[in-house]
Amino acid sequence: MITGTRQISNAAGGADLLTLGLYVALVIIGWLMIFAVNYDPNAPFSFFDLSNNTGKQLFFMVVCFALIFVIMMSDWAFWRTFAFFIYLFSLILLPGTLIFGREINGAYAWYQIGGFSLQPAEIAKFGTCLAMSAYLSSTGVDLREWRSRIIAMGIFLVPAIIMSPLIQNDTGSALVFFSFMMVLYREGLSPTWYLVGFGITAMVLLGLVFDPPFVVAWLLAFTNFRLISRFRTRTQVWLGVWLALVLITIWWTPIFNWVLAQAGVDPATGVDEQQRSLAVMVPHFILFAATFLPNYLKKNSLVQSHLRTWLLMLSIGIGLVFAANFACYTLLAPHQQQRIKIWLKPGEAAADARGAAYNLLHSKMAIGSGGFGGKGFLDGNMTKLKYVPEQSTDFIFCTIGEEQGFIGVAAIIVVFFWLLYRITVLAERQRSNFSRVYAYCVAGVLFIHVLVNVGMTMGLFPIIGIPLPFISYGGSSLIGFTLMIGVLLKLDSNRNLA
Repeated sequence: MITGTRQISNAAGGADLLTLGLYVALVIIGWLMIFAVNYDPNAPFSFFDLSNNTGKQLFFMVVCFALIFVIMMSDWAFWRTFAFFIYLFSLILLPGTLIFGREINGAYAWYQIGGFSLQPAEIAKFGTCLAMSAYLSSTGVDLREWRSRIIAMGIFLVPAIIMSPLIQNDTGSALVFFSFMMVLYREGLSPTWYLVGFGITAMVLLGLVFDPPFVVAWLLAFTNFRLISRFRTRTQVWLGVWLALVLITIWWTPIFNWVLAQAGVDPATGVDEQQRSLAVMVPHFILFAATFLPNYLKKNSLVQSHLRTWLLMLSIGIGLVFAANFACYTLLAPHQQQRIKIWLKPGEAAADARGAAYNLLHSKMAIGSGGFGGKGFLDGNMTKLKYVPEQSTDFIFCTIGEEQGFIGVAAIIVVFFWLLYRITVLAERQRSNFSRVYAYCVAGVLFIHVLVNVGMTMGLFPIIGIPLPFISYGGSSLIGFTLMIGVLLKLDSNRNLA
């Protein structure tokens, strides 16, 4: 049995057969799901027709299987030697879509080549994996140093910025590049950076979900509590004042309306909503100044250092809250604003069932309608009637949920995480730093794709338009992920030579 396995492995160029098998299984399952979405009982053999998605995906599968073969026949050192050249080539392709590309769903991120489309973002992910691996495995790179950190982050931030809403408007692809932060953590980046990242994310989300002045009022309340507890004498008196302000903030609207009425101002027309919201911050700012300034003016260097730290953190938090709200609801396109609102404020979904919430509601209905065992292959009525737009691409997971049910969904997720686990096993057995880092880069990109795609079909993440690896229709995506897996298998097959 062992001899037979070795013979098969040698025939496959020494590739890890389990990883290769998981890849092939996912690709075939993906094609079957695309076939189910586009199935026409009047043309059961239409999958040979390159004019429809099923036929095109079959063509891309053949190309990708041939690509795996070519990669396995290549010299493994080629990928390390030309890593930066491949990365730079992918960067050149990205901005070219603004001039020579085609606009799809508001994003200028595709080239049109005959009857096919090429999305260079998928190639850029592969190129960035190679470049990140080449840099982090270089002599003298130390993520404890600022220079190394800036260069490493710049490698993935450059393509992310090009794909950002301000340039290509391909938000989903841009966010995927932040998966490389996982690799940097594995290679020694301080956990402090991730705590800061989580803090920034929290401020951004709070600024999107709630009215920014109220968020700032609570930030000030938290800061004031800490400052009073640490630096104020007569603590009980000051905490009493703090508690009174907290209660006022909780019942701000009726209290503010009562004050206006006592002043002879009509609460409904006398003050606009923006002034009403901004006013909630004022008493908290006054308490902050009353606590901060007297202690800062005491000229105690240790106290001043602590107070400057709190002032800096508070300023950054306030800036992020207002900036996130402004960027989302002013700079983003209307359809992107609606996606974020529906994700963070699900109560609006019911009120917009035929508009921006249509995709999400029907996605949940399709997945839920499959029950435990599913309706059966080719028997999904919501799939057949095209209730969910983009069902071959971004929402292919809905077809799995409807036709294969909970069992099918669970099986797909298990296969994906089995593949991710296998990639980490391959990573840890590499002798070459380049190969190890590359494997973790691939794992990070795959993980974020699966997490976000599955999550957005169930409303756990905003609908940002990224494919489910190997499953969603799309030649660019399949080729990009095939390149990642193929090069990983090649590097692993030569791990004892590195």
